[in-house]
Amino acid sequence: MSKNYYVVQVLTGDEDQFLRRLRHALDDEAARILWPRRRLTIRRRGRSHQVMAPIFPGYVFLETETLSNELYWSVRRCEGFLRFLVDNHDIRPLSGVDRELLVHFLSFGEVVEKSTVVFRENARIHVLEGPLKGLEGRIVKVDRRKGRARVRLDLYNDSFLVDFGFQSMQPVPTIGRTEESRGNTA
Repeated sequence: MSKNYYVVQVLTGDEDQFLRRLRHALDDEAARILWPRRRLTIRRRGRSHQVMAPIFPGYVFLETETLSNELYWSVRRCEGFLRFLVDNHDIRPLSGVDRELLVHFLSFGEVVEKSTVVFRENARIHVLEGPLKGLEGRIVKVDRRKGRARVRLDLYNDSFLVDFGFQSMQPVPTIGRTEESRGNTA
């Protein structure tokens, strides 16, 4: 049977403590607890620092075949719990585009690194590899100086903006047609 992903909304900024409490309360066999994060470079006072930030702030995911009664109550009793999505009376696993988006990020590990990009003509971003690959249509803003792309993510009809880091490569020169190759000779 395939695994399902259930979404748990927790206090934003308290995800790490919630995970520690939940892992302590749960049996390892009950569910795999997932908290996808991204690595960002932050510059403060001229120094660069690597920080880890959640991809989905305020959300953790449970990977399990079914959400048993015991699992439901173990999660619900954990300090920092807000609700299951869609809501506590209509709990549904991720499906469709939402599931694909989560699986996309998880395919890069629980911590996603920077993407490799090039900028083409008209400053259009082209992702060569990394977590932004396939999400180009969701990019709403690019800050080349900071090396960040702001991406619109959707989860159960909620939309939010998340920054992802990238490293820029030199653009690959495009081989254009010359006047001679077009048959125009003077």
